[in-house]
Amino acid sequence: MRRCLFSLLLTGVWTLLSAAPRPDSSLQRLSEDPFWLLLGHYQHDSSGRWYSHVNDKRFFLAEQGAKDPYAELLATLEGLYKPMTLGDKHPQCVYPARTHWLRNHLKLDDLPALPCDNYRQWYHTIDPHSAAMVFPAAFLNSPSSIFGHTLLRIDPSGMKDSGSALLSYSLSFGANIDDADNSLLYAWKGLMGGYPGLFVIQPYYEKIAEYSRLENRDLWEYPLDLTPDETARMIEHVWELQDTRFDYFFFDENCAYRLLELLEVARPGISLTGPFSLTAIPTDTIRAVRDADMMAGVKYRPSRERELMTRIKPLNHDEQQWVSKLAEDEHYLQDPAFLALPVERRALIQDGAYRFIRYKVTSKERDADAARRSYSLLQAINRDSPPPLEIQRPERPESGHKSRTFEFGVGSREDRAYAEYGLRMAYHDLVDNLKGFPLGAQIEMFRAALRQYEDNHWQLQRFDLVNIRSLAPRGELLKPLSWQVTGGLQRAPGDGDDEVLVAHVSGGAGFSRQWSDNLLGFAFATARVEHNPDFGAFLGPAMGFDTGLLWRNTFGNMLLEADSDYFHNGEIRRRIHLTQQLELTDELGLRLSAKREFSKFSEPISELQLSLRWYFF
Repeated sequence: MRRCLFSLLLTGVWTLLSAAPRPDSSLQRLSEDPFWLLLGHYQHDSSGRWYSHVNDKRFFLAEQGAKDPYAELLATLEGLYKPMTLGDKHPQCVYPARTHWLRNHLKLDDLPALPCDNYRQWYHTIDPHSAAMVFPAAFLNSPSSIFGHTLLRIDPSGMKDSGSALLSYSLSFGANIDDADNSLLYAWKGLMGGYPGLFVIQPYYEKIAEYSRLENRDLWEYPLDLTPDETARMIEHVWELQDTRFDYFFFDENCAYRLLELLEVARPGISLTGPFSLTAIPTDTIRAVRDADMMAGVKYRPSRERELMTRIKPLNHDEQQWVSKLAEDEHYLQDPAFLALPVERRALIQDGAYRFIRYKVTSKERDADAARRSYSLLQAINRDSPPPLEIQRPERPESGHKSRTFEFGVGSREDRAYAEYGLRMAYHDLVDNLKGFPLGAQIEMFRAALRQYEDNHWQLQRFDLVNIRSLAPRGELLKPLSWQVTGGLQRAPGDGDDEVLVAHVSGGAGFSRQWSDNLLGFAFATARVEHNPDFGAFLGPAMGFDTGLLWRNTFGNMLLEADSDYFHNGEIRRRIHLTQQLELTDELGLRLSAKREFSKFSEPISELQLSLRWYFF
């Protein structure tokens, strides 16, 4: 009896070993194949051990699969031969990209054939044939969108025949945000990895509405030269990642980085993510795809706001007032004063009023009153048709300067000469080279400056965690709020001629006015909280103002600015400074700045600096 049981046991073990490939040195080598590592999102840590970016145990079949590509490979091979009774939960149905690759690589002709109905139906609905990278432009009034965003558009096989992308699907990666979190909490969690990241696939027309309509963001679409097989391979892997949690970091492991990983899966052997170990700014990743010769063109979709502003730009002050009146009350269409205007001017005004209504109701529930006014205006537009709307396409976002900046400067503070060395991880300030950026937008993060005085005295001059300014100009119709916020360490006037390093958080709100295409004025009411060793209290609050002019000239950008802080302890700090950037090339700028500071702690101090800025990554 024992011999019989032992024989049966040996027979069972032999059957299992025969049914699946045995772990050996060839499988060990296979687990180190770059494509297998891509499918598991594996990387080496600082000690050389493997780890996966996937932060979800459900993604792995092996207990140690998140840290052991070999164990996960063996568990996958075993899973592929599991009973067919598992249905759609069978590993073949859950991991089609793994199954496809292992079947072809190991010639697994004896794999059981499963229908995988759920996967097949999902895949058939998407019908992947080609893909495009999409960049919704930066939107400063949304903290989650200050760098812009990237997503992929998956086009069906009939895309070329129809010429419309409305039947396509969008594929994006983003943070799963708690709606109760405010902007500051969002920024903190985003920087520290406090949100899980998920892939989402949805109809593309919903994304068009979300970005170009709801958030009034321009869209840039870059068709990619992926073949149908490459696109299919990528979508197979996307199915494996559904509802799978990743860590989300605002600066590196973000939407842009994850999409580069998918493109590496689509085209094995291409390296896109390598340079982005520290930061992955969307425009930089678009540039990486361009430099890899994966782009097959570009298409620009202007937002409703840009369409509105383009239409009303030729109108004078009084005509823009008519736009506002008609948008509020369609009965002004019969006003004798309006009817006295030339027909061609009325046509522009009516079209502007219609676009203004559509702009205002974009994110709201359907309004019967707005619908009635829109219909009346459409009737008037049909009677007096305006000329076609021609929107000048702005510079492509990836044509601008790179995100990281190194700065070397020389200057003098009163009678002391110095050299200054600066590094900024991201991304753009008001007077940087403007190509590819909007006038009046500033987003800086992790900017540091070290100063070396002539007596070899070194000091940290400043360290900005964040420095954001949005100079959104107000007009006759749109009246956005301009704002700024900054926080970090900086030098402030101290006793005598000394400077003291203070920690601060500052912010302000106000308005901006565009006097011409190249001249922008602004004024803010500001608030500041500062930890200053020279103050008696631990924290010193202050109120103040900040005003200035930003001028786009022949050589570059010039900023003239004056600001003042009035502290609770009687300290009054004023400053006026002038900065001119000379745009030498797309990646080089020469900056001249002059500053005059006034403080109750010291005599007025003048500072002059000339610096070279290199946008290198």
